[in-house]
Amino acid sequence: MPAAVPVIEGWFTVDEPPALLGGRCPACGTYQFPPTGTWCPNPGCDSDQMATVPLSRTGRVWSYTDAQYQPPAPYVSPSDPYRPFAIAAVSLEKEQIVILGQVADGFGVGDLHVGAPVELVVEPLERDGEQTKLVWRWRPISGAGDHEGEAR
Repeated sequence: MPAAVPVIEGWFTVDEPPALLGGRCPACGTYQFPPTGTWCPNPGCDSDQMATVPLSRTGRVWSYTDAQYQPPAPYVSPSDPYRPFAIAAVSLEKEQIVILGQVADGFGVGDLHVGAPVELVVEPLERDGEQTKLVWRWRPISGAGDHEGEAR
């Protein structure tokens, strides 16, 4: 059985349940994603320390769209011919940040609206003989909160 690995090491876990990994400034509490630096992104803070922490697994759709065109490399299309997919900008309340990500397989813009609750999931991106590369995506939570339509 191929080993399951994140497509980008250090950005998310593949544990159950999965989690995005972000940075948190110990001086002022500011969060960042991805965890790319050792300096605080808050312009009012001069800390040069960022701790890697798991971020909230759920959030609310801040904005969304669909990708009607095939993105350039390093995007890997899971289908030939290319099938459009949905993208959601998700607000994490505790962290006060918005994180952009693809919407889970089987869901599209018809399953989303601003304020809709979503949760983090990990899905296969590609497989080869030795590894299954995984990506994180946002999946609508059906029946939770103020939802205008049922998720498919």
